[in-house]
This record gives sequence, structure tokens and C-alpha cells, in this order.
Amino acid sequence: MKNEVIKPQGLVKNANRRQFLKTGSLSVAAAGLIMVGCKDVEDLNPMPPVGDGVMLGSGDIGILNYAYALEQLEAAFYAAVLQGSYFNNASAEEKTIMGDLEKHERAHREFFKAALGDAAIADLEVDFSSIDFSSRTSVLGAAKTFEDLGVAAYNGAGQYIQNVDYLLIAGKIVSVEARHAAAIRDLINPGSADFAGDDLIDANGLERTLTFSQVLTAASTYVTTPIDFSQLPTS
Repeated sequence: MKNEVIKPQGLVKNANRRQFLKTGSLSVAAAGLIMVGCKDVEDLNPMPPVGDGVMLGSGDIGILNYAYALEQLEAAFYAAVLQGSYFNNASAEEKTIMGDLEKHERAHREFFKAALGDAAIADLEVDFSSIDFSSRTSVLGAAKTFEDLGVAAYNGAGQYIQNVDYLLIAGKIVSVEARHAAAIRDLINPGSADFAGDDLIDANGLERTLTFSQVLTAASTYVTTPIDFSQLPTS
């Protein structure tokens, strides 16, 4: 009997990538239901405008606005991908995945907006002029940047969340963001270990975290609205 060569596989096979992402929508829906119940937990005061920019606020509300800002960015990006009819020569699978990601990010954005109510920051202005939406390499590279950034942002912010309901929500949403990141990385380099590359996962099997400043500095490449995050917790 001939020895079989077992080739390394990516996180998900081509045939079931959609199901892999689709199951993430269950977490999205569950998070949304919880968030509706969280609105009365704190007294949500409207965030005052800051010149032409926005102020995230303090405590848990500031962190929710921080997440809301990132979800606005991601939702706007995938909406732009779809508005451009995807990139040139996108496969049916790639179109399906991008469509699923757009639905998820839009759901995240709307959940935060509803939960924050009057305390929500205004809509952010974005600039994607550095992205070539006709290019597969450019679009998937940008998607990788946004998804990796989102996961690291939730990981970094989680330690500061005081309300356990909000922490549960963050855990549900970051798990979906991680699915997105893995799927995009597998599209870029199929059948590789990049879905959980050592640029993200350390020797202890833990994913990287980023600070508020690191995340918002990276996001400022695409967000033109000034964001005041000076009231976010530091310890």
C-alpha cells in the first residue's frame, strides 16, 4: 500500500468556509439580544461633540463607543467592496465570503448604535482612497488589516470592561471577528498555517492585544474624523 502524503490544510476547506462564517452570525444575533437588555444598566449620557470630531467618553460607555467606532470602519469598508461589485475576477466563493462579512459587520455596528442610544458617537467619516477596490490583493490585504486590528482591539479593551454583560458581548463579537480574520488569511494563502500565524499567536497560544492608542492610530489612516479617547481607562 502506497504511503499517502497528507498536505497541511487551512482552518477551513473551500467547501465549508461559508458555513464556518455563517455559524458566527449566531453569536452576532445572541449579542444583539443581550445588548438590548443592557441599555438600562447604566445612565447613558449623550457624548458632547468635540469640534469636528467625536469624544468616546469614559468607563464602559467609552469602550462601547470605541468598539462602535471600529465597527463603523469595518462596515464601511465591506460596504465599499460590495458597492464596487467586489474586486476584478472575484470567485463565487470570495463574493459569498465578502457578502457574509459585510452582513456581520453591519450587524455589529447597528447593535452598538442601538445599545448606546443617545450616548453613541456620531457617524465617522472614512477615506479608503489608499485601497484599490478593483484589486484582489489590495482588498484582501485591507480586509486582513481591519480584521486583525479588530481582534487585537477587543482583546486589549476587555480587561477594562466593568459590566459583566458588556464583557460577555465583547467576547461573543471578538469570536466572530476572529473567524473573519482566519477566513481572510486562508483566502490569501490557502492551505497554510497563516490563519493562526505566529505574527498573531505567541508561544503560549495567546493572541496579541493592542492598546487604545495603537488601534486608533492605525485606524486613523482610514478614519478622517478626529477621535478623542483621552477619557478611556488606563488601569
